Amino acid sequence: MNRTLLAALAATFALIVPAATQAELPLGTRAPNFATQGALAGKAFGFNLAAALRKGPVVLYFYPKSFTQGCTLEAHAFAEAMRDFQSAGATVIGLSADDLETQKKFSTEHCRDKFPVAIATPAIIQAYQVQLKKPDGTVLPITSRTSYVIGRDGRIKLVYSNMDYSDHVKQTLAAVRALKAKPRG
Repeated sequence: MNRTLLAALAATFALIVPAATQAELPLGTRAPNFATQGALAGKAFGFNLAAALRKGPVVLYFYPKSFTQGCTLEAHAFAEAMRDFQSAGATVIGLSADDLETQKKFSTEHCRDKFPVAIATPAIIQAYQVQLKKPDGTVLPITSRTSYVIGRDGRIKLVYSNMDYSDHVKQTLAAVRALKAKPRG
């Protein structure tokens, strides 16, 4: 019985995953500005993309749902790499459709107080084209697993969309390091 249930869940997930990669913002376009509420180390704060970009590049990583296996492992991976991101001058923020209380708890338990997570409002989800949809087009109340690297100029430098969490840190860190290596001019 358990094998049948697991097989059914796996088949359902497999149908959803391909739809997650359908559309994201193109490289070089201006990232939509936004402000939202988030949490760092269990405490609420306001996040504004324009303000964060004044400090350096920003990694926005959208994740489907706090406290799920892939999202927890992804948060751990970003937490472990925070020194590298900070050395490269980047701000990292995770975004999901979870509410603020969930974000507070997730920021402490799985982001290990090392980086913030924030609420991806419906407007943010639409602006960044990270709606997760079923094959029939039904929009789910979660985001796709999509990471953006946004340069100080506000332009998208990397888009990486893959429901497998394992390469998001590697891809975004490489893009941030490449930005740091480029001479300004």
